[in-house]
Amino acid sequence: MPPGPRGVEPGMATDFRAEMGYGSYLDLDTLLTAQHPVSEPEHHDELLFIIQHQTSELWLKLVLHELRSAVALLQADRLRVALKRIARVKHIQRTLTDQWSVLATLTPTEYSEFRDFLGRASGFQSWQYRAFEFVLGNKDAATLAVHAHHPEGTRVLTELLEGPSLYDAFLGCLARQGHPVPARVLERDLTRPHTEDDELTEVLCAVYADAETHWDAYEACEELVDLEDAVQLWRFRHLTTVQRTIGLKTGTGGSSGVGFLRRALDVTFFPELYAVRTRIGR
Repeated sequence: MPPGPRGVEPGMATDFRAEMGYGSYLDLDTLLTAQHPVSEPEHHDELLFIIQHQTSELWLKLVLHELRSAVALLQADRLRVALKRIARVKHIQRTLTDQWSVLATLTPTEYSEFRDFLGRASGFQSWQYRAFEFVLGNKDAATLAVHAHHPEGTRVLTELLEGPSLYDAFLGCLARQGHPVPARVLERDLTRPHTEDDELTEVLCAVYADAETHWDAYEACEELVDLEDAVQLWRFRHLTTVQRTIGLKTGTGGSSGVGFLRRALDVTFFPELYAVRTRIGR
């Protein structure tokens, strides 16, 4: 009997006892057995909660892979390739933001039935998310204490804390292209967050005022704004999902919960790229 429209076709491999197949390539035996609910008796919705956060961590791993590569490319003045990395991150961010709609199906009643089993575990303790913030420029050495129990996380965070952020690398690239980026910006203490610099805003205003001449820099500025928009949308969706699920309760890790997340919305990575918008056409 011939195979059906989705059956096995002649020539398709079927015996993977001695060679790598789909499952072994992806290490699915490990991946699919990495969910360990702690509620007793096991709550039906805890699997959703675990998978939501595990998949977020996988996407964050890829985000860090792309952004750290983008920093290195900018340092090598390979601007266009770096922008390709950033474009991919924007798509990942959209996926991460959309994921909140899945977690939002968890009602307050359902979550309250297993929340206490989580102890003090909290997303704030994600070293990969902290690394994401660091590579974008929101650095805070004090947060390293949260990850002191994790040697690899501490190593990566220390490296990112002391190294250039994505914005630092971009501004260095601009300077080497001949744009008069202030020396104090290029030579600042990299372990601290960048703060808005009026002279740098004027440099970027000049890029926007003559976009045709400075198209690569202009395009890069807008890609960075797109990236920050995507991060802010993720933050906002996180806030609304948490508020929908636990209201104004404190977080499992001891934070103020919604209040803590709301303050994050005021953090900007690329302040001059927003200041430019106020000055254009004024």
